Amino acid sequence: MRRALDAVESWEQVDAVAAPLQRRVASIVRRTGAYPVLGGEWMGHPVHPIAVQVPLGLWISSAVLDLLPGQEDAARRLVGAGLLAVPAAAVAGAVDWSELDPRARRVGVVHAVANIVASTCYVRSYRSRRRGRRAAGRLWAVLGLAAVSVGGALGGHLAYAQGSGVFRWYGDRWPARQVASEKQLRSGPPPA
Repeated sequence: MRRALDAVESWEQVDAVAAPLQRRVASIVRRTGAYPVLGGEWMGHPVHPIAVQVPLGLWISSAVLDLLPGQEDAARRLVGAGLLAVPAAAVAGAVDWSELDPRARRVGVVHAVANIVASTCYVRSYRSRRRGRRAAGRLWAVLGLAAVSVGGALGGHLAYAQGSGVFRWYGDRWPARQVASEKQLRSGPPPA
């Protein structure tokens, strides 16, 4: 698994689309002043990891209800509620992604694609359930849960292996977010 995640970091073919897109997103973030709020500067860590818990939790809960008889409507509602929570998580993720270095940017793109696939599967699940096609709705949800799990693994790699979104406290202020190198993470906080 680690080798596959590391391979995504080196996938330079993504750069042709990702680099110009990242510049555009960064320009929008700067122009709108979205970073302090959506980037989580106000709380000392990114908003995105918190925001993703809402759709993920709702979708996992729907999977549990799919295992219980008579809970079809509740499962459908949870799938729908998860879809309503996706835009906030996606926007916060885009704000974070706008500042990543090339290796992390590549992982971020694949992370986003996995989550777009997951969301699409959940849209299909919701529609199938609304039409009374419960088995199809469950199948789409299982596929969505698999895709969001891949996305989560990539997001974990970004945060834990690459140190993306790591804030450093400098005495009396948080500087603009920076990606800490492995050496910086091991060395601890800067001297006061």
